[in-house]
Amino acid sequence: MSAPVCLEYRIEGNDFMVAGAASNNIKNTLKMIGISSEVCRRVAIITYEAEINLVIHAGGGVLKAEISEDSVLLIAQDEGPGIADIEKAMTEGYTTATDQAREMGFGAGMGLPNIKRNSDLFEIESTVGKGTTLKCTVFFHKQQ
Repeated sequence: MSAPVCLEYRIEGNDFMVAGAASNNIKNTLKMIGISSEVCRRVAIITYEAEINLVIHAGGGVLKAEISEDSVLLIAQDEGPGIADIEKAMTEGYTTATDQAREMGFGAGMGLPNIKRNSDLFEIESTVGKGTTLKCTVFFHKQQ
């Protein structure tokens, strides 16, 4: 693979019926190009959690995957309400999910901690009233 493979998905807010489809497509693409199951699992966790956050908290956004020779860069970007206290949002169990989202089994407050735990590099930037950008990198060696 010489040029990076770039995948981009528009995620709609509050659309729980298709939530997870983009992360599944990214995982399947990685499998098809020979990326190890361990890396596929980590990327699937990161992208699923990011996708659900876009659905629940941000009113939607964009989920991107840039697959290069030795890494996957994952970017989740939205123009939602932003995160007032990133440190608090990174605390396991902390959530601002609605009762509706929690009744459907989402919003347990593990999204950002799970994303960070499965990333080799993790960056989050957020401005209240403007939105949030999450960048995660997972490094790998292609299977021979």
